[in-house]
Amino acid sequence: MIKDLNRIANDTNKFLNSYINRQSKTELIKSMKYGLLPGGKKIRSKILIDVGRIFNLNYRSLVKIGAAVECIHAYSLIHDDLPCMDNDSIRRGKLSTHKKFGESTAVLAGNSLLTMAFEILSDKNLLLKERIKIELINLLSECSGHTGIAGGQYLDLNYERKKIKRKKVIDMQIKKTGKLFAFCCVAPVLISNKNQRVLKFFEKIGYEIGLLFQITDDLIDYKGISKKAGKKTKKDQKKGKATLISLLGYKNTIKYTNKIKNNILKKLSFYGKKSESLKKTILFIFEREK
Repeated sequence: MIKDLNRIANDTNKFLNSYINRQSKTELIKSMKYGLLPGGKKIRSKILIDVGRIFNLNYRSLVKIGAAVECIHAYSLIHDDLPCMDNDSIRRGKLSTHKKFGESTAVLAGNSLLTMAFEILSDKNLLLKERIKIELINLLSECSGHTGIAGGQYLDLNYERKKIKRKKVIDMQIKKTGKLFAFCCVAPVLISNKNQRVLKFFEKIGYEIGLLFQITDDLIDYKGISKKAGKKTKKDQKKGKATLISLLGYKNTIKYTNKIKNNILKKLSFYGKKSESLKKTILFIFEREK
């Protein structure tokens, strides 16, 4: 699992580095690379490639699509760390982008990574049918904007120090995190021209994986060590964040994540051995130090 994860991360980073180096040299390149490379485990790319393996898709094409996803993820982290958002000074074990380069540069670097994701998906070297490319761009747009990551971040900030019902907290976390995981699960299905039933199946799986990831992240924040997490921990309680931990308590939240994990694994059993790599990734997400 770790070897496979590292290989995907390395291949994704190599593609991204090469892609940026081929572009016009501007003053923003340095801050873009800083926020994008080499950090992160590239879990989202791993999920995308795991689902792609179920449908026997081309690895190199999936790496490129994963690279677009990582641009979106990096943009969201750069913006989330800003003083007007979550005001975090450490990300992936180093200074957050705005601490290193200043707030205005961080905003512009994040914006540039957001748009670069769609450059990658529309690139002529991504050997997919134009119809598929348009569908992927449309879906990734929905997952990134006000119906996805941006909308989820808005709710996350708006819910601070308020008593929020569990259904609303889950909806917020699905927008903030689950939507991008859903893209990673649905993209290979779109490329494979599967029917709506299969699309909906993997979309739901993606939401559940994203929820599992986000709740595990919240558990790490609650009890984790900053050095191991690569970012400051114990922030959510101080800021009065709306999390399932604040509603259910620590132990009950662990039970809840276990239930989500088991539900995902049960559903994936339908695909037999082809889903083994994806199942291992699910367990890796669940077993991160809590």
